[in-house]
Formats: sequence, C-alpha cells, structure tokens
Amino acid sequence: MAFEELKRRQGAAWGAAPFENVEGALAVMHDDLVSRLDPQPGKRWLDVGCGPGGVAMRAARAGARVTGVDLSEVMAETARRRAAEEGLEIAYDVGDAEQLPYEDASFDVVSSSVGAFLAPDHEAVARELARVVRPGGRLGMTAWRPGSRVERGVKLSAQFGPPPPEGAGNPFDWGTEEHVTELLGDAFELEFHDGDAPDRGSSGEDVWEYYLAGVGPMRMLYDSLEPERREAFHRAAVAMYEEDRVGDEIVMQGPYLLTLGRRK
Repeated sequence: MAFEELKRRQGAAWGAAPFENVEGALAVMHDDLVSRLDPQPGKRWLDVGCGPGGVAMRAARAGARVTGVDLSEVMAETARRRAAEEGLEIAYDVGDAEQLPYEDASFDVVSSSVGAFLAPDHEAVARELARVVRPGGRLGMTAWRPGSRVERGVKLSAQFGPPPPEGAGNPFDWGTEEHVTELLGDAFELEFHDGDAPDRGSSGEDVWEYYLAGVGPMRMLYDSLEPERREAFHRAAVAMYEEDRVGDEIVMQGPYLLTLGRRK
C-alpha cells in the first residue's frame, strides 16, 4: 500500500465515527497548546490536522484569524458546523499536511494537536510546517509520548488490521525531543514541555464502548472484521483497558510532548 493509499484510508477512517464524542479527553492538551501559543486578535493562525475544530475554535474565540485543514472531509464538515453553531468565522479546508495548500510564510502561528503527527512522511510534514510559518512566527505541536495509552491502542489494533506501508514513519517518534529536533531544529528555535491527558472510565467495557463510538479508525477496523475476529478484538481491548484499573475506575495515562518553535 503506497502512502497515498494509506492517507486515503486515514481520511475515510477518521470520518467513520463522530470524533467530537471523545474529544473531551484531549481538552487538557488543547488548552495547554493554545495557552502557550497565546492567540492574539488578528493573528493569522493555521491548525493542521484540525479534526472537529477543538484547537481552531479556542484560537478563534481569542480573536485570531483561523484556518483549519484536515485530511478528512467529514472532520472538516463537522468543524464547519461547530464553528457556525458558535458564530465563529473559521475557514476549514480539506488538505494534506505533507502538501499544505498555502503560500510560503502565510501564517503567524501554526498549531497541530495530535494531528500532523499521523502523516506517514515526517520529513515532508516538517518541511511544510517550516514553509508556511513566517520568519519570527510560532509553531506549536503536541504528540503522544511512546508508551502512552494511545500507542498501546494502536499496537493492539495493528494485530487485527493491515500493516502500514514500508517506510511510513512511526507517529510516536514525534513524541521524542530527539526526533523533533532532527526534523525541525534547523528551521525553528525549539523548546519542549511535558503534559498528560489521561482518560477515565468505570470499566474496560465502558471504555471500549466510549472509544468505539468516537474513534473512527477503531470503528472502521471493528466493522471490517468477521464476527469471530470482532469479538477477539473486543475482548483484547477490554482486557488491555482493565490493566489500568485504579480502585473502582480505569485511569489511562496520556503523556504527551508539547513542542514550541520560533521560526528562524
């Protein structure tokens, strides 16, 4: 499967369930990122891999002139609807983080909260992020740390789904300072911050139902499996979530790396 086919599948997968159902689990991360980037009225702001618009709306509420871009048409449509419901003027485009549809130095601020890190060609993403930020402009990104609850879930799903194409980057590499510095250090003055966005549930089964109702790739994978494999996926996921039981609830840690950059 070539990268283009992978990205086609990603775009479809992230539209397979309403991600806004589970976006609350990212609120801590979104708040952290937007607060550190300090949106100001009139600043040109691009959110890459915007999903249903959580970061973009936060920036727009502060007066920034926001554009969001996502690989999934469904995500972009959801973000447009949510912005309209709040009366926020945000432009949303369908586009690829590896080939952003914007001119050089178009934005004062570029953000990406666990969005751009999913693209398979990390070098292309890094080049595009550097290209669209003006000199002196700012970049802010979050990525899950290796070993996070999200990586564990991805590894489990990989046991039931097709493998990624050869050469596709590991998204969790973006959660290490070394990888980010290698990709972005020439173009940006970088600083790093640690964060945690935990998720909770009353039981492994409760967490399973919660994610299945909002995480598109998980929903698409589950629907694609034969009944016996579906149930095996279900049982394995519930058992994994139960490993994080603390007393009478499930508490899954979500360590992430927050990268800030100033364009040289």
